[in-house]
Amino acid sequence: MEKSASLSQPALFIKTVIARAYPRVVAQHRRERSWLLFEVILPMLAVSAYVFIYRAIGAPEAYVGFVVMGGAMTAFWMNVLWGMSSQFFWEKETGNLSLYTIAPTSIMAILLGMALGGMTATLLRALAIVLLGILIFNVQFSVASFGLLFLTFSLTMVALYGMGMMTASLFLLLNREAWHLANLAQEPVYLFSGFYFPLRSFNFWVALGASIIPMSLGLDAMRQLVFPVGASLGFLSVPVELAVLTGLSAGFLIGAHYLLRYMERVAIREGRLTDRTR
Repeated sequence: MEKSASLSQPALFIKTVIARAYPRVVAQHRRERSWLLFEVILPMLAVSAYVFIYRAIGAPEAYVGFVVMGGAMTAFWMNVLWGMSSQFFWEKETGNLSLYTIAPTSIMAILLGMALGGMTATLLRALAIVLLGILIFNVQFSVASFGLLFLTFSLTMVALYGMGMMTASLFLLLNREAWHLANLAQEPVYLFSGFYFPLRSFNFWVALGASIIPMSLGLDAMRQLVFPVGASLGFLSVPVELAVLTGLSAGFLIGAHYLLRYMERVAIREGRLTDRTR
């Protein structure tokens, strides 16, 4: 028998989101302090390398800002990849997945709570990278519209974490291949999302294909809103990219809903997903 909890029970859904987000938020104040240093300094090494390369070849100074912003956004991709997409695989390995599937609440609410809790720490890390970029490399930001910037960031996060919720069930269905898929997806997304260079550097069709990754268009739109020369180096106009991000958000969330429902049916009726020997 399927669980009765669903989006038709908003109170239970909201309580589940808060309850699952709480441990990740609280853990940020009780974790090993040295980890915070590593999570900020190590990403800055990659950012610094690209900054020095661009300055060595005489690239426009805006590229330095592009790199710093891209380095900050990698924190969110890593959180989605390891904190959401492969999360159920790890929960299965630790024996928690069976508890999730029999709990009288929505699996989607559990994942959303994980996302919001993880996003809190990730946002702090991203802000730290931006601040270090300003202090060390003298990056100058010129925000055209704070409202549009906030809207773009919000849509990017909704689409990105929606993709994370959808791939969480796919990774789980593939069992032990989840670890390999997570490792495989890490570097290609760095490349095709244009973390360290403008997305329009690609051929139009390659860039269009890369737009399936929400980070690609989101980062491109934010660069156009933050840097004066961003519009001239943008792939598509900001309104078009916002429209595509809206479509991706809806598509990934709907896909996540149905894939997670399928995962629940397989887990409850057949018991194939929660068995660590499979």
